[in-house]
Amino acid sequence: MISVRDLRVDYDDVCAVSDLTFDIGPGEIYGLIGPNGAGKTTTLRTLTGLLEPTYGDILLNGLDLATDREEAIRQVGFMPDFSPMYEDLMVWEFLDLFAASYFVPIDQRKQLIDDYLQLVDLTEKRDAMTAGLSRGMCQRLILAKTLLPSPQIVLLDEPASGMDPNGRNLLKSILRELGAAGKTVLISSHILSELSEFCTSVGVMERGKLVVSGSVAEVSERVLGSSALQIEVFAGAERCAELLAQTAGISDVRQDGNRFTCAGAQGAEEDAALLAALVTAGIQIIGFGRKKEDLEDVFMKIGAKEVS
Repeated sequence: MISVRDLRVDYDDVCAVSDLTFDIGPGEIYGLIGPNGAGKTTTLRTLTGLLEPTYGDILLNGLDLATDREEAIRQVGFMPDFSPMYEDLMVWEFLDLFAASYFVPIDQRKQLIDDYLQLVDLTEKRDAMTAGLSRGMCQRLILAKTLLPSPQIVLLDEPASGMDPNGRNLLKSILRELGAAGKTVLISSHILSELSEFCTSVGVMERGKLVVSGSVAEVSERVLGSSALQIEVFAGAERCAELLAQTAGISDVRQDGNRFTCAGAQGAEEDAALLAALVTAGIQIIGFGRKKEDLEDVFMKIGAKEVS
């Protein structure tokens, strides 16, 4: 797991990360979102030991990064936003180089490399030169390199950058598998709509501070409030408007033709009772349900702006 307490990181006279505190448990996929300059990459690089914190405590799988640095770093696999490629190597040679650096026995490397090439769907590129790979393929190759030593903690900085839709779907599948295997995953990404599909928790950073953190549902409710109820009717719009106006707990009713949006206490029992009342009144319902908010709504509500 990852445990961070009161983390601060300064660059000369600039505070990049200030008083950052959060926990990410085994099996969690934590999405770290925020505008450029918010401190996301600095946070990830500090967790890997690449940057020294000004102060604060970091525990990686129970190991203190300050006092058990070497063993703590072994727990981590890190995929940076822009990772250097060795363009004079073939794809399998690139992975073999890192397998050797991870002290994988030589008689196990071929099978391990083949397994991870299959995982990231690059088997057909095994003997291709890395210089000829697309940006998305390079990202998948770096992901395979990151996962080679089977780290307990996986840190990913914009891993979907440059990937096509198939690559992003593959990434989501791999992340879910990591979570199911009990790995701790921290992912920084600007593709907010996709993060909400697989993240179990999320944190929003702005100007070096963690503005809000928690499960996706908790953060959405804290920032956006209860999700809006949306109703679409085939017939009986006038009667529907009357009933909504008379229903206790329903407020801010907005009508657009046969579509209604309203606020109100969210609860399955209350929603079911309202739906039954509308049907009993002879209103023909086409659609009835709560609007699904995504992380883009959360981000825009907080009002985070790009930091220069």
